[in-house]
Amino acid sequence: MDKNRRKELKEEYKQIKTYMGVYQIINTINGKIYVDSCLNLKNKWLTLRGQLDMGRFANFELQRDWKELGEGAFVYEVLEEKEIDEATDKRWELKQLEKPWLKNLQPYGVRGYNKLPKD
Repeated sequence: MDKNRRKELKEEYKQIKTYMGVYQIINTINGKIYVDSCLNLKNKWLTLRGQLDMGRFANFELQRDWKELGEGAFVYEVLEEKEIDEATDKRWELKQLEKPWLKNLQPYGVRGYNKLPKD
């Protein structure tokens, strides 16, 4: 590949919009949910499934249920997405997006897999 074509491809890649946002994983058997946020939603479900399939997901309860019930018992859903703006503090912005979802959905205890926040 010549230098000009490589440069063109790099510029095209930079123009691809990425979206940060909030997502949930729903256990369709018991109704429990897991809510989280990430900087790039594009391939997040692929990454999460890989972690769960390999037994390396950070949330023990969700990992256990995935192993017992299998992938077919879970649904991934994007709750909110926002185009990434280079000028913003991305991590702070993600937390601001996530807070109302956690407050409304209350994915704690028997309702979900999240740990109660330490306020």
